[in-house]
Amino acid sequence: MIVLHPNRRQFCVALAATTSGRARAAVEPLRVLAWPGYADPDVVRTFEQRHSSRVEITVIDSDLDLWNKIIANGAQDFDVFAVNTAELQRYIRKGLVVGIATEQVPNLARQRPRFRDLKSIPGIVHGGVVYAVPYTYAEMGLIYDQQQMSQAPESLSALWDERYRGKVVAYNGGTHNFSLAALSLGLDSPFKLGKSDWPRAVDRLIALRRNVTGFYTRPDESVALFKHRQAAVMFANFGKQQLQLCKAAGLNVGYALPKEGALAWLDCWVITRSARNLSLATAWINYLLESEPGQVLTSRQGLSNTTAAEPDDEASEMLRWLQPVESEEHRNQLWSRIVSGDRASKVLAS
Repeated sequence: MIVLHPNRRQFCVALAATTSGRARAAVEPLRVLAWPGYADPDVVRTFEQRHSSRVEITVIDSDLDLWNKIIANGAQDFDVFAVNTAELQRYIRKGLVVGIATEQVPNLARQRPRFRDLKSIPGIVHGGVVYAVPYTYAEMGLIYDQQQMSQAPESLSALWDERYRGKVVAYNGGTHNFSLAALSLGLDSPFKLGKSDWPRAVDRLIALRRNVTGFYTRPDESVALFKHRQAAVMFANFGKQQLQLCKAAGLNVGYALPKEGALAWLDCWVITRSARNLSLATAWINYLLESEPGQVLTSRQGLSNTTAAEPDDEASEMLRWLQPVESEEHRNQLWSRIVSGDRASKVLAS
């Protein structure tokens, strides 16, 4: 039997602990917070194999869900996440995200000029620091059943049409729905409601609630509602991603942009202040700008990516790109009261 000197035993224990710690660090996962379809298993697997890493994907279904997950533990639970440019501003204000070393993202050169010029995109660059990299975008159009509607709806008013009472599917989110209501009312800005605008917007959303057969938060949930409730029209918060899912489900649907204009979002990847491996987080962003992940995003999800050739889109002037709103908290508070069935006077009560 070999007996180790006490100092030798201590050294071996320390060495074993160090080796174990290094092993744990080597498999420390990259913690990604993403929207449905942004990081499919095969896309993730390729990244893991290339970087000898492990990726944990957590899926979100609303801007509020994203916010709550990030602030729950001071951004310590995630390394990188996807957020639209309007919502991004409050993460920057709260110091929850850090600047991105763009020299470590060579695939920025693959993006179309409009997305490569980061300074020209409102909200991405602050104080000369780049906080986000554009990834995908979509407009929020109207999906309609072509059997129940012989012609494509021309206006957002279709969502309020009494002929479709109990036949409308809508998104369950206060921030976007107040912008939708403002747009349908022709207000000056759908993103900055004034004191006199609130009662009109609340009345408008209460009227929408009366027409709605169901509210959704996830794209797949919207398709199930549309199919099983035999809906006539849906506000597509996720745009053509939902259109593609509807067609895959065998639904005879069309897609239209309303004459009032369509809300549109640009989602970007950002890195949290608590990212445990900045290099790996940056590599994730760079990888998703390669052609294969971009093609997967478009072919499977129906979403536009920022690296593919510019589509021939005559409706681009109709898009109303999301901007920061006057108060996400106030909008979501009022929306929860509306969904609960409250009257306008109670919804607006302080």
